[in-house]
Amino acid sequence: MTALRAIAAALLGLALTACGQEGTQTPPGPVTGDPRSGKSLLADYGCAACHRIKGIDPRPGLVGPPLEDIAKTSYIAGVLPNTEDNMVRWIQHPRQVSPGTAMPDLGVSAAQARDMAAYLYGQ
Repeated sequence: MTALRAIAAALLGLALTACGQEGTQTPPGPVTGDPRSGKSLLADYGCAACHRIKGIDPRPGLVGPPLEDIAKTSYIAGVLPNTEDNMVRWIQHPRQVSPGTAMPDLGVSAAQARDMAAYLYGQ
């Protein structure tokens, strides 16, 4: 019984440790957007008003998480596996993904969201 408890405790420890870790690689699959366009779009849509984004001048009022290392995280908004398609979905329709989010739906097209994702993943 003691050996079984030790094994269970070790497995639980591994599971809990993995929950807080970020991935170490970029999302699977190719990133297809244009990062230069994405940088301009992130600035034009005012994303830096809520997020810290490398290469874009910050504005006061940090509400959302910093996005500098978004390519290394496992999940987007804590609910979507971090892939380019899911990032596009999140940027376009955040409240469909997470109804209580503070992130607004800005009317971003799929192509614009793909470019924004390309910039974010390339930071």
